[in-house]
Amino acid sequence: MDNLFNHGGLILFLAAWVSASVGSFLNVVIYRLPIMLQQAFTSEAKAALAIPDHPPVAAFNLAVPRSHCPKCGHQIGALENIPLLSWVVQRGRCKSCTNPISARYPVVELLTLVVSMVVIARFGFTSTGLAACVFTWVLLTATMIDLDTMLLPDQLTLPLLWLGLIMNLSGTFVPLEQAVIGAVAGYLLLWSTRWGFKLLTGKEGMGYGDFKLLAALGAWVGWTLLPFMLLVASITGLAFALARIATQRMQRADPMPFGPCLAVAGWIALIAGERLAALLGMPH
Repeated sequence: MDNLFNHGGLILFLAAWVSASVGSFLNVVIYRLPIMLQQAFTSEAKAALAIPDHPPVAAFNLAVPRSHCPKCGHQIGALENIPLLSWVVQRGRCKSCTNPISARYPVVELLTLVVSMVVIARFGFTSTGLAACVFTWVLLTATMIDLDTMLLPDQLTLPLLWLGLIMNLSGTFVPLEQAVIGAVAGYLLLWSTRWGFKLLTGKEGMGYGDFKLLAALGAWVGWTLLPFMLLVASITGLAFALARIATQRMQRADPMPFGPCLAVAGWIALIAGERLAALLGMPH
């Protein structure tokens, strides 16, 4: 494992700052991407049904409009948008109207910082480390969106799948053959599980976004760790469900997003895959 402290305090500070700043951007994606997808779907449906789009929908994307307070409309200035620090200094409130700002914003920034530093400690300041960071950031974004909306956007899962295959053209994480089989097997495992469950119960048990996410994870870490990832995801999902039921935030029959559980399992597999495979006696 690469020793972070060998790079000096300034390099560590810059890496931490960039990671927290990425977390700030991920907050934007987590909030805006589902809205963008909903607007695009509505617009396409209206066009297909020849329904006039009046009034025209205002521009809304990852850059427009500028970040602002949802209560008073105050635009967030540069000094109010410093990762982690601004929220603490402003005591979690809008500078203009004192409306509370969700603690999830700094939590996502801090989580991004922590997991990014773990990735860098594992892979170093290398192209492999950068790719693993991108993998981590996409998983974190997909996790939060799935928790909010029960959706895993293709705009996240499919690029992640292709990037995994591209990275493994030269065997960066696993040989290309393992990556391709991992992508195919990952998709088919959950696809067959979903249809088997539906045939037995007549109910929907899983979404297609989960299939694509496991396919993407298989493209990054290969097919040999698919059983491990499914085991970890299942245990994580069970623990999450029991915790929510115990706190009365969920009923036994309520649906639960499985994407976050897959994301946790996939991240652990990428970070510690070789050691886990050796420990469990799996080929890798």
